[in-house]
Parts: sequence; structure tokens; C-alpha cells
Amino acid sequence: MATDTELGEIVIAPEVLEVIIGIAASKVDGVHSLRNKRNLTGVNKRSEGRGVYVENIDGKVVADLYVYLTAGIKVPKVASDIQREVKGVVSRMTDVVIDEVNIHVLEILPSSEEKPEFDDLFKEGFFDVE
Repeated sequence: MATDTELGEIVIAPEVLEVIIGIAASKVDGVHSLRNKRNLTGVNKRSEGRGVYVENIDGKVVADLYVYLTAGIKVPKVASDIQREVKGVVSRMTDVVIDEVNIHVLEILPSSEEKPEFDDLFKEGFFDVE
């Protein structure tokens, strides 16, 4: 994602947007976690991939999020909250407009299930598969 200024070009790598999106989504009430290495088994690591994808499709910036939600929530409300939060945070932090935020709910987990640590989002490869 590139922006021209009078001083030159500013380029924000899609991976940076993915981390920003992951952080924004993980802070939404009702989100347990995003798909990542910690919650994949060896069999589905290769096929499942990471929890956030950002693509430029026909000039539109599209984000796909793969999330685990906490039991007892209203799925459509949490999904809408994620969409609003992601669009707002990315816009405020980068001036990049996310045209679509697609939410893929993978599972509803019991509230007793331990959530990943917030700092894990900053570890290298957290969103990648091994």
C-alpha cells in the first residue's frame, strides 16, 4: 500500500497491515483469538494458513480474518464490531482504507479456554505457519 507525498513515497507492507489488523481484532470483546500456529495441529498447519490476509484485488484493499470467538456472544454483533474496529484502526494508523473486512468464524470456544498472550502478536511468524 503506497502513498505519494511531496517528500516522496510511503510504502506500508501488507504484513504490517496484517499485524495492525490482528491487534485491532484481538481487542474486540468476544474474540478469543485469531487462527495462528498455537491453535493449529500439525495436520492442518499447511492447509489452514494464518489468521489475517490482506490483498489488493482490483484496486480494493480486502482483509480476511479467521477468528475463534468466545461462547455466549452474539456472532453477528462481534463480527460487525471486528469490521468496524479494523477499518477504523487501520485508517487512523496508516491512512489506508480497507474496502472489505471479511470475517470467517472458525469455532466458538468455551470462556474457560486460555487466550493467547497479547504480546504473542508481536512475535515473528505468529501469523505464519511453519
